[in-house]
Parts: sequence; structure tokens; C-alpha cells
Amino acid sequence: MLKIPTAFEHTLDFELDDDAIAHVFVRDSLVQFGDSPGALPWRFYREAGLVPGRVHGIGQLEGRRHLAVALPDEFGAEALPAGLRAAGLRSWFGVLDDVSLAIAMRGVQLVEWDRTHRFCGACGTPTERVGHERARRCPACGLSSYPRISPAMMALVTRGKELLLGRGLNFPPGRYSALAGFLEAGESIEEALVREVREEAGVEVKNLRYFASQSWPFPNSLMIAFTAEWAGGDIRIDENELADAQWFPIDALPQLPPRISIARALIEATVAELAAAPD
Repeated sequence: MLKIPTAFEHTLDFELDDDAIAHVFVRDSLVQFGDSPGALPWRFYREAGLVPGRVHGIGQLEGRRHLAVALPDEFGAEALPAGLRAAGLRSWFGVLDDVSLAIAMRGVQLVEWDRTHRFCGACGTPTERVGHERARRCPACGLSSYPRISPAMMALVTRGKELLLGRGLNFPPGRYSALAGFLEAGESIEEALVREVREEAGVEVKNLRYFASQSWPFPNSLMIAFTAEWAGGDIRIDENELADAQWFPIDALPQLPPRISIARALIEATVAELAAAPD
């Protein structure tokens, strides 16, 4: 499961110099040198001819500052100099090291929030960056906008030594995962979990147990994972949400999500626990 190291220090510093590690974006696509992908100082991008648009400090790790650099809005990926290419973060899974990817995943959320909050949502006035916190404020009406986070619960339901797994409508062929869905206004996480499992798969759950959380910037989610036990009901899928859902024995699982995701960590940890339990 991908996470930023605990030694990472968050910062608002957005001074871009040649030695700062730059995570460069064209909209929500990460720019890399095709022959040597990885986190590099800004000097390499500057020498390649890139000009920064909006810059946000992400943080500091082992004495190096990391910044998110959005290229100017009018700049398209097709205009990148030779040797550079831009692709969505999913395309860099397994290519970039985990630390660089985790930091870039945070960076893309910052530049996209900044891009989509340049004007006040209440009165339309251009907003201004706030110096002492991560916010944009309207100088006319005072509305402050912070980076958006959309919490989503994830539920891995067990029935003895079986797991309830579902296939999302847009999943690759053969892949299944734990059930997941976004919280509604006014709901607790636990209420959302019970509702989503009931709506998506038609079953009831009990004994909810927190597992872990993971930032997931597609585009701005916080995945909050639980296990739960089956309490009754037969599978009856919502065809607007799932292509399929089944009970799988822990020794006969289908294709699972990539190891970078909290879903894979949740499934593997639960399988290990159930395997060790007496029959």
C-alpha cells in the first residue's frame, strides 16, 4: 500500500529553485523524462525548456524540498520538448519508485485544486492565495476554499472463510475488489459502509472493524477501509454500480487490485488472518 514516509515534513514553501525536487504536471498528467523516469531537481526541466506556471510546496524529505509545478494552462502535452512525456499517474505505477509516486500523488491534488478554485464559487471574483495556510480566499466576499477531500469507505465483507468481492463497471476484465462508495452529506463512515454494501450487493453486515486509510488522488479521495462480517441476505447487485459480485473462498481468489492500493492490502491482510484462524 502506497504511503508517504513518516519522515516527510509538510510545507507551504513554494519558492522554486534549481535544487528543489520538481513534480511537474500538465493538468493532471505527470511529466517525466522518458529514458530515466524519477523525481529530479527543477534544473533538469528548466534546461529542457519548461517554464513554470503555478507552484505549490508539497514538503521536505531527507533535506530535499519537493514542489508541485503546474505548467501554464495553455501548455499541452503535445508541446513537451523531445525526451519528455506526460501521462496520468496510473501509467507510472511500477515505473516510478513508491516514494516519488506517493509524493506526486499529493502534488497533483494540490495543482488541480488550485486550478479549479481560481474564481470564487459564491460570487465569481478571482481568488487569492493565502500565505499562512493551504487556501484560496475571495477578496470580495471572504469565502475561503481549501483542497477538496472526498471521503470514501471501503468494505471487505467476510462470511466464514469467504470474501465478498465485486467487479466495478470499469474494472479490467477479471478483476474484483472490496466494495467501496462515497459518503453522503450527514453520514458517518459506519452508516455509509452499511448503506453502500446493502445498495451495491444486497447484503447486511455487522461487526465493522477499521483497517487503514489511504489518500487516492483520482481525483481527490480518502479511502477509509474496514472489514465487516456478513449478517444476512443474498447477493443482489446494483447494475448501475457493479458488473458482478460473488463470494470467493480465500484459497480461490480472482484477479485482485494492484499492490499499490489499499484494497489489495486489505484483502491480503484479511486472507492471512482468516487462514490462520481455526476452521
